[in-house]
Formats: sequence, structure tokens, C-alpha cells
Amino acid sequence: MEQIFIENKIYDKIDFKETSLKKGEYENCSFNNCDFSNAEFSSNKFIECEFTNCNLSLIKLIGTTFCDTAFIGCKMIGLLFDNCNKFALSFSFDNCILNNSSFYQTKIRKTTFKNSKLQETDFTECDLTGSVFNQCDMAGAKFENTIIEKTDFRTSFHYSIDLEKNRIKKAKFSLTGIKGLLDKYDIEIDNTN
Repeated sequence: MEQIFIENKIYDKIDFKETSLKKGEYENCSFNNCDFSNAEFSSNKFIECEFTNCNLSLIKLIGTTFCDTAFIGCKMIGLLFDNCNKFALSFSFDNCILNNSSFYQTKIRKTTFKNSKLQETDFTECDLTGSVFNQCDMAGAKFENTIIEKTDFRTSFHYSIDLEKNRIKKAKFSLTGIKGLLDKYDIEIDNTN
């Protein structure tokens, strides 16, 4: 199948369940209020693109390239980012729902997750060095053999991170988030004096 190249195009309110997204490279394109649920993104390239208020739940990402791509207000449930092209993988998330997604073994240093839901999301063996989790709900998120050095969790909540199973040097946590670092010890922390 022939690959296309599309640049500087705006896609608005398109249901890609009915009209499939053409295979190719998209550069500096905007996708607004589009429904991609269960769509095939495999082997597509998105470079400096922006997805705003889109439904991307359960899209297929085998070999997909995301380079400097922003997701704003998107529903992205059950995505397997570990299937993406690992080269130059970079994106940011603002006000997104990423529940039950997987970043297993991805190298996504300095990634920003802002005001997002990351419930039951898998960060096992992921390199999150220097990333920021700003106001994120991380209930049930999985961290195991994860590199979270210099990662900022200060404003996020509901996380549970085993300090002995992850690399955490210079990671930042708030005093209210300390409980999430001590969960495995089943102790009670009283914040009254």
C-alpha cells in the first residue's frame, strides 16, 4: 500500500471508524474532536502533531511513530505504547484519560503528564527520567524496575511505588504522597501532631 505524506492539515470532527485514516506520515497536523476508537494507526508517523478532544481508545499502535506529539483532552483507554516505534518516541499528555494503557519498556524521558488519569497504567521497565506527573490520578499504576530518577510526582496522587524495585534517585514527592511509597509495609501514617 502506498504511503502518503500530509503536512499542516486540520482534521475536524471526523469519525475515523467510518473513514479510515490513510497510511502515511503526518507532519504538523491537528486532529480536533475526531473519533479514532479501535482504528488502525500501525506504521503511521505523527511528527509535531496535536490531537485535541479525540477518542483514541483501543487504537492499534504497531510500529507507530509519535515524535513531539501532543494529546490534549483525549480519551486513550487501553493503548499499548510499547508497540510503538521506539526511535524518537516523544509526546505529552494534558487532561487525558490513559487508564489501562501500557508503556512497558519504553524510553520516554522528560515526558509531561498533566491533569490526566493513569489508573492501572503499566510503567514496568519504563525509563521516565526527568518526567513530570502534574495532578495525575495514578491509582493502580504499576511501577516495577522503572527508572523514575529526577521524576516529579509532587502534585500527583494515588500512586504506589516500591522504593526497592525502582530506580528513584532525586525523584520528587510531596509529604502527602509519602504514603504511596510505604504501602508495601502496611503501616498507618498519622498526619496530625
